[in-house]
Amino acid sequence: MSLSRYRSWGRYPNADHEVHRLRERIDDVASLPKGKQWLPFGNGRSYGDSCLNDGGLLLDTRGLDRFIAFDHEAGILRCEAGVLLSEILDLIVPQGWFLPVTPGTQFVTVGGAIANDVHGKNHHRAGTFGCHVNCFELLRSDSSHRVCSADTDPELYRATIGGLGLTGLIEWAEIRLRPIQNAFISTETIRFEHLDKFWQLAAESDREFEYTVAWIDCLSGGSGLGRGLMMRGNHSQTAADRESDKAGQPLNIPFELPFSLVNRVTLRGFNTLYYRKQLNSRVESTTHFRPFFYPLDSVGNWNRVYGKRGFLQYQCVVPMGSASAAIADMLTRIARSGQGSFLAVLKVFGDIRSPGMLSFPRPGATLALDFPFLGEKTLKLLDCLDAITIEAGGAVYPAKDARMSPPMFRQAFPAWRDFGQYIDPQFSSSFWRRVTGERT
Repeated sequence: MSLSRYRSWGRYPNADHEVHRLRERIDDVASLPKGKQWLPFGNGRSYGDSCLNDGGLLLDTRGLDRFIAFDHEAGILRCEAGVLLSEILDLIVPQGWFLPVTPGTQFVTVGGAIANDVHGKNHHRAGTFGCHVNCFELLRSDSSHRVCSADTDPELYRATIGGLGLTGLIEWAEIRLRPIQNAFISTETIRFEHLDKFWQLAAESDREFEYTVAWIDCLSGGSGLGRGLMMRGNHSQTAADRESDKAGQPLNIPFELPFSLVNRVTLRGFNTLYYRKQLNSRVESTTHFRPFFYPLDSVGNWNRVYGKRGFLQYQCVVPMGSASAAIADMLTRIARSGQGSFLAVLKVFGDIRSPGMLSFPRPGATLALDFPFLGEKTLKLLDCLDAITIEAGGAVYPAKDARMSPPMFRQAFPAWRDFGQYIDPQFSSSFWRRVTGERT
């Protein structure tokens, strides 16, 4: 089998694994080798090493791809953990339902969405994906099958949501959907000139729109620091035909490039053009949901444009009381460094608490950027961003991380020791060993 698929989306760091592909829900794990620790692997869309298990065994869950039940009247879906969100959307949208929460790619498995407790543009209205999970079945290495919910085995339920795949193998899950009239989003895109304007727009947008996020020009400094585009939208309420997406086949990056196409020159040119992409400062439109939620999915293997060294994504959240100063400081340092991202996004999280014990989202502002990996230069910049984040009382997203220090993780996620008692002793990951120094 080809092991090239068993990498993180950022393609850093490298890891060597054995792989066992699951084809159906297994009743017994006794046949799996116990000499190496295990980790579930969905579709490899985690950016760092939370989906890697260097020297261990990966349990490839994509073969667990069956729908079990769909109550199209109540909007309750039960499916196996390897089902992609894109496959769920193909089923439910024509019947008037939508995912309650979706991240920036539809190519995430249900198991991965739970394990990373993903969030989306509507966190201020709906919280995280885990807020909408009724129950799931967890297979432990002792061959026990644990059906977990907020009422049944609630502590294991809380530990598994956002638990990075360490509590066992999710076999199936049941989620609550939200109703829609059609497949379209009524959107507004507003150009703003500086970071102060973002905070005003964010407060207004979160009151009036279900989905809000801003693209930021991370290389613009001075009076244009934090300039960008606010993108906000609601599900269309018109009785439009629930037609499928008419888009053709996505573009594809066919091979890994020997060098990164993302550099200071290309970034500055792209960011300037993107900031000026619309003639008017405010543009209203109606668009199919896929380009609104998943713009990068239109380019297959887009991570390859960063070259063979890969890239690091940095996503942090800082409390609102310190957000204005902290985000401005981060953007200033990023602009001065000349390192940055085509897709730098800024959003305000709401105060809906996740059931997950180690979940990342919390009230505050979250900034996410991709950095081509340039070695020590990049690591020093991210260490600097870490210092700002932790001083502001914030945290870095484990699903996006490949290098945060153990002290930072422990400070940002104080429940990590309590969480440890729910880890399956046969399960581990490169991330967990790195940030805790523990095998399990």
